[in-house]
Amino acid sequence: METIRVDILNPKAKALLKDLANLDLIRIKKDKSENAFSEVLKKFKSKSDEAPSLEEITKEVEAVRKARYEK
Repeated sequence: METIRVDILNPKAKALLKDLANLDLIRIKKDKSENAFSEVLKKFKSKSDEAPSLEEITKEVEAVRKARYEK
């Protein structure tokens, strides 16, 4: 078996690949790296009681910027 990565530029090409998969000529698998970030976000969201307020986010961003520019 040979594995290659294909970037689909035209939706018609995706339809052709799906047809080949239906004929059991190829197997299509999702790239795990695409979903990895969204899975991490879901994990964090499920563990938090509530989302931080805009004020809390702003304070954190300002603290990080201050620390960066003090170097």
